Amino acid sequence: MATVVPDQVFAEKTLAADDVEPGATEKNTATVAFAPLGKSERDRRFWFQRTKSFDPDDIATQPSVYDHPDVGAQYQPRPDWENLHRFDASARWTWAEEQRIIRKIDWRIMLFCAVMFMSMEIDRANLSQALSDNFLLDLHLTTNDYNLGNTIYAGCFLAGEFPAQLLAKWLGADRWIPTQIVLFSVVSASQFALSSKPAFLATRALLALLQGGFIPEVVLYLSYFYKHHELTLRLGFFWTGMFVADIVTSILAFGLLHMRNVQGYAGWRWLFLIEGLITGTVGLLAYVLMPPGPTQTANWARGKNGWFSEREEVIMVNRIIRDDPSKGTMHNRQPITPKLLWKSLTDVDLWPLYIIGLTFNIPTLCPTQYLTLSLRGLGFNTFQTNLLTIPYLVLKIFNMLALATLSEFTGQLAACASLFQLWCLPFLIYLEVVDTTKASKWLTWAMISLLLAAPLAHPVQVGWVSRNANTVRSRTVGAALYNMFLQAGVMVSSNIYRADDAPLYRRGNGVLLGIVGLNLCLYVLAKAYYVWRNRVRELRWAAMTPEERLYYLSDHQDAGNKRLDFRFAS
Repeated sequence: MATVVPDQVFAEKTLAADDVEPGATEKNTATVAFAPLGKSERDRRFWFQRTKSFDPDDIATQPSVYDHPDVGAQYQPRPDWENLHRFDASARWTWAEEQRIIRKIDWRIMLFCAVMFMSMEIDRANLSQALSDNFLLDLHLTTNDYNLGNTIYAGCFLAGEFPAQLLAKWLGADRWIPTQIVLFSVVSASQFALSSKPAFLATRALLALLQGGFIPEVVLYLSYFYKHHELTLRLGFFWTGMFVADIVTSILAFGLLHMRNVQGYAGWRWLFLIEGLITGTVGLLAYVLMPPGPTQTANWARGKNGWFSEREEVIMVNRIIRDDPSKGTMHNRQPITPKLLWKSLTDVDLWPLYIIGLTFNIPTLCPTQYLTLSLRGLGFNTFQTNLLTIPYLVLKIFNMLALATLSEFTGQLAACASLFQLWCLPFLIYLEVVDTTKASKWLTWAMISLLLAAPLAHPVQVGWVSRNANTVRSRTVGAALYNMFLQAGVMVSSNIYRADDAPLYRRGNGVLLGIVGLNLCLYVLAKAYYVWRNRVRELRWAAMTPEERLYYLSDHQDAGNKRLDFRFAS
């Protein structure tokens, strides 16, 4: 949530565009520090909110702390900020200009970030596809060995989060992420030669260590280009890349698994090799298609003048920093020092979201890991199984994007994120009370698919962490910590369905139902905590005089989400 702009402080220095009399200019409107500002965008975030009176040529520049000279100095970007040469507190632009730039960023930046996520997910999801091709039998593994592999993967993924995120912040996401993709693609392709349980577990560990940190790295990278409310929706599209990859792997698996006995090798071996090569190609492309930041897009592959004009760069930089002045406090190749790391780790105001990250996804993670095994157990063959994993992914994409849009439209992040749990509840109850071995296999497939199609709350919650961090260093560490808690949840989910509970997994489904109830309570508690924190700050802020507020904004040393004028999103 952006810093609150105190009306009393700025009343004599800023003036909304709709308050300026016709024909008024900067010269004859003495109360305006710069050119007039635009109307609030809160009513213009979505196309369906724009009425007939909406004029794309209206000023889009939103009020911010930079509109008061005595306060703006406190929020000036650091001298080595990579975008400083485009920072201009007096810059103004129209809605039409802003929308054109957002669309350009979507195509140039967001789309390729989704492609990179697809490449990682291809290497992460192909194990599930391999299971339908007698992978476990060929390597003489049991389902408990498979659980162990998933547990090791999650643990190593968790262990790789912080080192990778800190490397990306130090070296730059544009350098580290392509290197990361190339490295884990090599490990993925090497699974072609798997021959034993130790080799299986070792590749699971190495693959996870190299993939750890990828998601929070990209989230931080995207925050350089988007406002908070825009980021949540783009994260929805980012995770769409993951589900598109799952669909693509299912289709690829249908063809590649037919290669069983080609050159004497199992189909799953060709699956690992070819999909690893695809991922490696994306990694090589990333070296030239990932610019370091909004004003650093020029190179031999992207053109000597870059992707954006000087005017577009001015708009991009100022719209972002006006939305969140903290983005000017660190440059994009600045390492997180131990002191800053500790300060971020001990930020208790983000811990409610980390705790939610631990358990919220478990109700669908566990059934997802066993989906192909469950479908084979129902009597579907290898190729039917791979194709039957596609429908729920398509529905999940639409549900996830709808949830991200709803959360931004209503502003109720906790309530919207909890819809994921409410969706899961009836389908888990069905799996708990119905003997699926005696029911129609198509009905069982439909119920499992609907369970897994629950609207993923990831985009909402990752955006929630980013908003409530309110500093680059907390955003860097917070995104990694959130994902570490998520991976800890994966470790838990990997051990809920056990071999002695098969094939109905009554005990496991009972545990999942209990976790759904726990999650609903956690969302209520998180909402209550942030409402309470905001109310306390509001009372303290209301008790201050306009002069005291101005002094606080100008000289107080509180930083990030500890400032009295900051309000937590809830």
